[in-house]
Amino acid sequence: MPSEALTNLRHRLDMLPSRCQERRQLMEETANLYGVSIDTLYRALRNSSRPKSINRSDSGTPRKLSQVDMEMYCEVIAATKIRTCNKKGRHVSTARAIELLEDFGMNTPQGFVQPPKGLLTKATVNRYLKTWGYDHLTMTRQPPAVRFQAEYSNECWHFDLSPSDLKHVKQPLWVEPGRGNPLLMLYSVVDDRSGVCYQEYHCVYGEDVTAALRFLFNAMTAKASDGSPFQGIPEMIYTDNGPIAKSHVFQNVMECLGVKLATHMPAGKDGRRVTARSKGKVERPFRTVKEAHETLYHFHEPENEVEANLWLRQYLLNYNDQGHRIEAHSRLEDWLRNLPKSGIRQMCSWERFCTFAREPQRRKVDGSARVSVEGIAYEVNPDLAGETVVLWWGLFDNELYVEFNAQRYGPFYPVDGPIPLHRYRKHKKTKTEERADRIADLAKKLGLPRTALDKNADLQFLVDKYKELEPTVTPFKDPDPYQEFTYPTVLFAKGAISDYLALPLAKLSTEQIAFIDGLLAETLSKKVIIERVRQYFQKPKRGEQNAH
Repeated sequence: MPSEALTNLRHRLDMLPSRCQERRQLMEETANLYGVSIDTLYRALRNSSRPKSINRSDSGTPRKLSQVDMEMYCEVIAATKIRTCNKKGRHVSTARAIELLEDFGMNTPQGFVQPPKGLLTKATVNRYLKTWGYDHLTMTRQPPAVRFQAEYSNECWHFDLSPSDLKHVKQPLWVEPGRGNPLLMLYSVVDDRSGVCYQEYHCVYGEDVTAALRFLFNAMTAKASDGSPFQGIPEMIYTDNGPIAKSHVFQNVMECLGVKLATHMPAGKDGRRVTARSKGKVERPFRTVKEAHETLYHFHEPENEVEANLWLRQYLLNYNDQGHRIEAHSRLEDWLRNLPKSGIRQMCSWERFCTFAREPQRRKVDGSARVSVEGIAYEVNPDLAGETVVLWWGLFDNELYVEFNAQRYGPFYPVDGPIPLHRYRKHKKTKTEERADRIADLAKKLGLPRTALDKNADLQFLVDKYKELEPTVTPFKDPDPYQEFTYPTVLFAKGAISDYLALPLAKLSTEQIAFIDGLLAETLSKKVIIERVRQYFQKPKRGEQNAH
């Protein structure tokens, strides 16, 4: 419809009351005259009454220079801000970037760029930076986060540690002389699929690898103390790039257990994306424990980490029994229902776990075939005297293995030396201060029953709740990285048989040598070989032949 007809119609409608029959007839006659519907006519009246912005016909395009050149200058200025940005987010301003361009220019992949002075102004450049999306906030904005979730239980565990709000316990079980009381650290693993959390307290001086390995062993082992079914070796452990993940001992233990160790990409290594943002799955339980459980330590403070871990385990039973983040059941029930078809990978014994936790060190063996580790002397094979070898000494035992030319020797034990153990005026108080003092005095007199932290008999139903869902346990596949169960070659096996018999094999009869060759062709297992040799060469006692 013509704008003049709409203006004339609006003037005629303004002369009529808001509700009258003549107004309706006027709208119908106008709609029939122009061949439109009444709804279209009302819509045209509404749109014609809206205010419209009045801009130039060349609005949004630069007038001093072409749009291509202006966009090129904006890109160079935006890149200059990103190049000069430091870790605190400070960078050169637009005015300073224009000054550098006009005075010195800038080398770019397309060539040298230097605009004439007075061509670019701060207000104009800032307006086009914002309009075209070259402003610093848009250029440094992080890409969208990608959330993931494991398909089944024990597929991925999140591992992290955080200092406890308690900081220290009254009577720590061990204190290193000269370093004060150790820090009370909270270690935690969270299953990615179900959100089941397992945590422990450890008194450490920083991020200790030994405490981390002890904690992970307890997390993977079946727990008979509290009845929690959470156990098994995960397929992958996801953690940060701290000292624990960088430790060769930690990496070697994870490799022996068949666990893939995944660390997120550190900040500044993937463009604008900062460190991985999936850590909330392990960070959220830290905050929950500190707010819902550790705040009760103001009433009763644990004496040592053993008592603190006892109280913490009771709280974790309730925590894991709470609802899943998206499913309609608890976290622990989700863990049990989504176990893989092969079942749980069973954890090995503590003695076997200790053999995996070995730290490599490069040392030179002295002329007496001895090597010293932390003041403790070990006597190794005489063939290694004077050689530079790699020592694999255990964190949890006193055994030592030696590696030389891709061959490992040991175990070796200590031959000598001790084994180390581990004045002002006060203002008149205001009413607020008096009220605060009264509340603080009340807080000191409050008492919470000890049963809130001790083991509660009412929690037995949580233990019996999941007994019906018995998980399948896969036997532990024991690796043999140090050749403790089999001989590497037939020559080594013959040498061991000769040492066992205390007799050179050349002095044996042809029948005995044939027996040994057939046995070694059959197996190289240490246990089987020694047992068969013992039975074959065992001499019968006097009168034993006629005993029957």
